[in-house]
Amino acid sequence: MKKAVTLIDIAKACDTSNVTVSKALAGKSGVSDALREKIKQVADEMGYVGVKSTQNRGGNTIGVLIPSKFINPNGSFYWALYNALVTRLKKENMFCIMENLDQEDEDRLMLPHCIEDKQVSALISLGQLSKNYAKLLNDNVKDLVLLDYYVPSLDLDAVVTNGYSGGYKLTSYLIKMGHKKIGYIGSKFATTSIFDRYMGYVKAMIEHGYEVNEKWRIDDRYKRDFITMTFPEDDMPTAFVCNCDEVAYRAIRQLRGMGYNVPEDISIVGYDNYLISEVSDPTITTINVDADYMADLAVMTLMDRMEEPDGKPRIRTIEGDLVIKDSVKRI
Repeated sequence: MKKAVTLIDIAKACDTSNVTVSKALAGKSGVSDALREKIKQVADEMGYVGVKSTQNRGGNTIGVLIPSKFINPNGSFYWALYNALVTRLKKENMFCIMENLDQEDEDRLMLPHCIEDKQVSALISLGQLSKNYAKLLNDNVKDLVLLDYYVPSLDLDAVVTNGYSGGYKLTSYLIKMGHKKIGYIGSKFATTSIFDRYMGYVKAMIEHGYEVNEKWRIDDRYKRDFITMTFPEDDMPTAFVCNCDEVAYRAIRQLRGMGYNVPEDISIVGYDNYLISEVSDPTITTINVDADYMADLAVMTLMDRMEEPDGKPRIRTIEGDLVIKDSVKRI
């Protein structure tokens, strides 16, 4: 039986990336007209039939699994990611079913209904799950992509932001603004993204010869529930790097209740450039995460997995840019 032509095959033939190939075939911007025509011609000549060929493997409905506690009723970064996924999947003639996963079901290793009832042909897991649950999904889902997290001990496809680089950029910016006593807000072992951003913070501090004081490392959650942060009673740092915009927003409110003003007394930075960073008072300096591109890459990774089931899993990272707003004071 002849092997199906994949995006990777077309990319190699055109001497370009499979991301560019996917954009060209989907009619998206970012590809020159000449290269787009070349890609389409090569795809036709090679007999590429696209994602619709996945229908004979159980349909073209994709599940998106999100832990319930990551879904804020007032909106969240994950809502933006989910909406971007829906839009991208629709362009590929795929349908999408979202299912929330309760903590109890995760702890009991209960399979999602969409998998148990065979409603979907593949799954995107959005938001950190335990290693045991990720393994359960891997054992029961043929085509699986982790989005916004990875599991170091499991060889799975994943799409994440470069949290290490982002944490380094945020901390370096605070140092550039004159800060030397800088803390970090985030339960560092709660998620891989929090830990990676923490390690970027640590690198920047050590590189500049400044102390990484554990007293200034503040827990922000227990499992997935946010908790009241416990700040030091004295010897406060002049700035905090927060693991996300939601935590930065909560920190600003809690510090204000303690009599501190941001940024006059303490500077704050976040991560994601999610809506809350803009409606916050002050607006929050942050790292921008392109949710649309992240969703594009997740769908392309899933398509690659469907077409190349025996291909080596990859972790794909996305760089974020520093966005300067009002929550940092030069000292």
